[in-house]
Amino acid sequence: MSDPLFDAAIAGDRRSLARAISRIDDRAEGSLEAVSALVARRVDGPGAPLVLGITGPPGAGKSTFTNRVVTKARSDGLRVAVVAVDPSSPFSGGAILGDRLRMEAHAEDTGVFIRSLSSRGHLGGLSRAAGQVVDLLDAAGFDLVIVETVGVGQSELAVMEVADTVLVVLTPESGDVVQTMKAGLLEVADVFAVNKADRVGAEALARNLEMMVHLDAPADDDGWLIPVCTCSALDGAGVDDVLSSVDRHMSWIQGPGRTAWAKRRAHGRVRTFLDVVSEDARVRARDSLSGSHADLNGKLLDGLNPYVAAAEWMGSQ
Repeated sequence: MSDPLFDAAIAGDRRSLARAISRIDDRAEGSLEAVSALVARRVDGPGAPLVLGITGPPGAGKSTFTNRVVTKARSDGLRVAVVAVDPSSPFSGGAILGDRLRMEAHAEDTGVFIRSLSSRGHLGGLSRAAGQVVDLLDAAGFDLVIVETVGVGQSELAVMEVADTVLVVLTPESGDVVQTMKAGLLEVADVFAVNKADRVGAEALARNLEMMVHLDAPADDDGWLIPVCTCSALDGAGVDDVLSSVDRHMSWIQGPGRTAWAKRRAHGRVRTFLDVVSEDARVRARDSLSGSHADLNGKLLDGLNPYVAAAEWMGSQ
């Protein structure tokens, strides 16, 4: 049975789309079923839409770069959606940054839809709802969906399981290559962009990244060698080169890299399942502390070891 709100969102009503995303983010009753019924085009292969993940450390200029990507895509006549996953307030759980603070130049453009989601403490750099929102935006017919993550360093791995192409934005201030490797960004990146290229250390960082990429180069000719580009998102210098690399990666995953893309999507389905199930378990556990397990809540407040309490709760299920 179809959901009228989601049907209206898919048909192009922007207000319904915003409300449907809110339902997903709030885990409203029936939202998971509505998402499950969506017909996403990406199931058949990459490219419709292209889902571009933009990630990297805080302060790297991800939002400025996203703004450049949106401008270029609109000049090419593409409909663009941006999912900006913001840090969440530890008290309210809401987003600290808002979508209207990010890309005001596109606020009145009906061909651009921008939505901020709170990370809600999710450790993958993405909101729990982000993957479901991407599926909705896919079904709604957008040509390009950009997922910009909070930039939390070592926990950026989730974006690679949602996006077709992952652009990692770094700056000379982001730290050395060793730190980049420790953060797992070599495994995440499909394209590296060294932003703020006019600053001291940018060229050295780019050279070191290229050395690191070549040391980890694929053994076969059909593998993807991660390009390293330098740019300045603020003034636009080098941005076209970065976007050309993104386009080349899209061509690769539509051709010889199709198997690698399918493997990434498969791991993404497993992760999504685990996220949904774990979130449901967390909600049930939380609700039980004010209901059937109120006595356990009292014990915790009085000093009971939380691991003992967790074992007791799980043993009662």
